[in-house]
Amino acid sequence: MIAALAEHVELRGVRVLQFVHAQKIAEQVIATYNDGAFDVAALFFSRFKSVIAQIQTAQQVIPTQIPEQAEDGARASYEYEPDEEEILADFLPRYIATQIFRALLENAASEQGARMSAMDNATRNAGEMIRKQTLTYNRTRQAMITKELIEIISGAEAL
Repeated sequence: MIAALAEHVELRGVRVLQFVHAQKIAEQVIATYNDGAFDVAALFFSRFKSVIAQIQTAQQVIPTQIPEQAEDGARASYEYEPDEEEILADFLPRYIATQIFRALLENAASEQGARMSAMDNATRNAGEMIRKQTLTYNRTRQAMITKELIEIISGAEAL
């Protein structure tokens, strides 16, 4: 059975995104995961590609997906101190918070790029409208002046 838990985090009032915001979200996600509410957690965000292009991205954060390394035959053995569980107990929550922070920053950059592009288009459209309105105004004014001159010349010839 697949159940979806979706949560929206409101950060509109935040002027500058900081790592603290991501840590709070990560703590909430980890606590919910530890309560057994879900098996897989994924982030959905817009990844910044360029000012005019953003890529909708889904990234799984729990369980952590470690990229596969090419097997070249040689593997090194490492000894950890403290043991691996203690290191991972500190590292994994920080890793999740870092991935959430990255998603927040990517999303913010995408939003700013989209706003910049929209404002550029609006400015260009407004300039075109002003040009058309100025042309229409000048043609109307010229037609009125020409009409008045014709009336003055016609009146002078009538005398």
